[in-house]
Amino acid sequence: MAGYILEMRGITKTFPGVKALENVRLQVKEGEVHALCGENGAGKSTLMKVLSGVYPHGSYDGDILFKGDSCGFKDIKQSEELGIVIIHQELALIPYLSIAENLFLGNEQTKRGIIDWNETSVRTKELLRTVGLSESPSTLIASLGVGKQQLVEIAKALSKRVKLLILDEPTAALNEEDSENLLKLILQLKEQGIASIIISHKLNEIAKVADSITILRDGRTIETLDMRKDDVTEDRIIKGMVGRDLTHRYPERTPSIGETIFEVSGWSAYHPQQLERKVLDDVNFHIRKGEIVGIAGLMGSGRTELAMSIFGRSYGRHINGTIKKEGRELHIKNISDAIEEGIAYVTEDRKQYGLILIDDIKRNISLTNLVKISRRTVVNENEEVVVAESFRKQMNIKTPSVLQKTGNLSGGNQQKVVLSKWIFSEPDILILDEPTRGIDVGAKYEIYTIINQLASSGKGVLMISSELPEILGMCDRIYIMSEGRITGEVNREDASQEVLMKYMTKSRGE
Repeated sequence: MAGYILEMRGITKTFPGVKALENVRLQVKEGEVHALCGENGAGKSTLMKVLSGVYPHGSYDGDILFKGDSCGFKDIKQSEELGIVIIHQELALIPYLSIAENLFLGNEQTKRGIIDWNETSVRTKELLRTVGLSESPSTLIASLGVGKQQLVEIAKALSKRVKLLILDEPTAALNEEDSENLLKLILQLKEQGIASIIISHKLNEIAKVADSITILRDGRTIETLDMRKDDVTEDRIIKGMVGRDLTHRYPERTPSIGETIFEVSGWSAYHPQQLERKVLDDVNFHIRKGEIVGIAGLMGSGRTELAMSIFGRSYGRHINGTIKKEGRELHIKNISDAIEEGIAYVTEDRKQYGLILIDDIKRNISLTNLVKISRRTVVNENEEVVVAESFRKQMNIKTPSVLQKTGNLSGGNQQKVVLSKWIFSEPDILILDEPTRGIDVGAKYEIYTIINQLASSGKGVLMISSELPEILGMCDRIYIMSEGRITGEVNREDASQEVLMKYMTKSRGE
């Protein structure tokens, strides 16, 4: 059909034991920004992998038309040759190569079979200017923040003469400023006639940039909405995604708060490589039984560094300070000590630090408390399956079997496995670092409910989040960090985004 750069018709994709896509249709117009929404496991990333050739032609049913021509890509190289470029949520840059080397890896600028580094440098500078970066082409990727790395990925896509750019959760790991810059760039690319498909759970960002939205649920197309013609609200999108109204984004809870269970005082730490750089400076906070305590702060404020240094000194050097649990001072030297003392840490990076992606669900869940399911140091595998099945039902982990590889799960279901793993360790203190990053509103609600249940059982919960509405909606009391220090403490009833932002931007000496 004229006017469409892409048509996907009747796409069906099956994996062993599960149908990931069933008769999905997607139509993207020339030069538009098209959002793809759905819960984790709805099939969004699978559909894009079909489109880009990650899942080659023949491994799925259905038709793909690009610029009116039927296509069947056997790999990514073929789709890129036509101008279809995908940027995955986990960036595919090589940290210890330069920006220039990353931009033209596999697409080297050569003269008589030899790399022309002058031409490479010139083209790199042009591409970086296009995406708003002023870095030198020789800068190592490892020295860039995540926001700039995301822009380098887009520059790399532009080097391939992109016509359709696919961005999978492009702002999931970015702060507000970097997210805003990336969204502006997407709109600039649109002005140049480049169409984009953006997968995101951040509905407010979709509203800013998208011309159309296609909603998937359980591997099927629910509807496509025109942002200019249809009455599109966040509530309507959510209803399409989860199949029901979510009248409240955060489950109701009446806290029952007891005595202080956990206390950190005079806590300081230095950067693990730059030993002269103090990343945490005299941090003091406490958590009471049954209380959800939030930590808000901008990227780089020291929130994750604080959580990791407390959890078995897994971050930092020259760490000083005191940790007390129920009035008793703890002497924690490593992660094993922290687990023994009833402290659990759900990391913000579930793929690298939270899970063993190549192992199955049952093994991931049982790892923190193997003693509980062992007899004379031998793991009872039947009991391991029973425990994992119990968590699968309790957490509503969408999987046909606990024997499935954890890496095959959607992001939201992976996060439920991480939570299951730490709940199985039977902690008294649960530190949650960005517990809902990169997951959809339906899965978020389920995780919020689990967090509330943990607090109701008398556990102390410390919750770190970059989303201020999440902090305000979930926490009984909030500490605010800036430049490695606690700059404020606010009770739930006194908290607002404006109050938190005031403390979050407070610099040293103020």
